[in-house]
Order: sequence, then C-alpha cells, then structure tokens
Amino acid sequence: MPALKPGVLMTETEYGVALLDQQSAEYWTLNPTAALVLRTVLDGHGLERAAELLTAQYDGADAAEVGEDVHRIVDELCSAGLLTP
Repeated sequence: MPALKPGVLMTETEYGVALLDQQSAEYWTLNPTAALVLRTVLDGHGLERAAELLTAQYDGADAAEVGEDVHRIVDELCSAGLLTP
C-alpha cells in the first residue's frame, strides 16, 4: 500500500491538499479529486476504492477512465518522490 515518503508533510486546504517535501523544499497542491485519491490510498482502501468513490461522486463518469486516472495520479505522486509504492 502506498504511503507518504518520510519527510513529506500533508495538510488539508480549502481547495484540496498541500504536500511539502522537507528534504527538497518542494511544494505541491492537489485538487479535490487528487486529494480524495491520496486520502483513500493512505487510509489503506486501495486504488479500486478510490475509483469507486470518484465514480459515485461524478455521476455519469466512466468507471474505466476513472480507474486509469486514479492509477495515473498515484504513479505521478510516486514518480515525484512523494509516495512510496
């Protein structure tokens, strides 16, 4: 299960989530959709559950596309060094 990399701080904002990598001093902001994905996987519910929640939240959303988006978000967070796989 993915986890925040040690030294990465997370805080809720009015518009989603902000992440700060204390080592690199880089700062990221996540929109509400990406924030929901991050919170869901950090809570141990997995990528599939994040996709289910988003599909339910956005009526008419294509489940397959949402699943791809969830995987892309997590992959990008891992590539940025914010999450450990």
